[in-house]
Amino acid sequence: MSVTTTLSSREFNQNTSEAKKAADKGPVFITDRGRPAHVLLSIDEYRRLTRTDQIADLLAMPEAAEVDLPLGRAGDVAVPADLG
Repeated sequence: MSVTTTLSSREFNQNTSEAKKAADKGPVFITDRGRPAHVLLSIDEYRRLTRTDQIADLLAMPEAAEVDLPLGRAGDVAVPADLG
């Protein structure tokens, strides 16, 4: 279960080690004048969130209709690898 923590910029600056520990349990929102300005994440969570499938990302983009994807022809067949 993810726990969300919110810290002011001042609290973050005064207690960075606690913020890093909190980021292991969930996102840490850092506010500036009461408004969210930054988010601290563990590296594992960052990598999970940024893992993408390039083709799916291209298809989700509004301008995807103008992108040419290099797809094989219907007549292309697999060729066995020569391991010898």
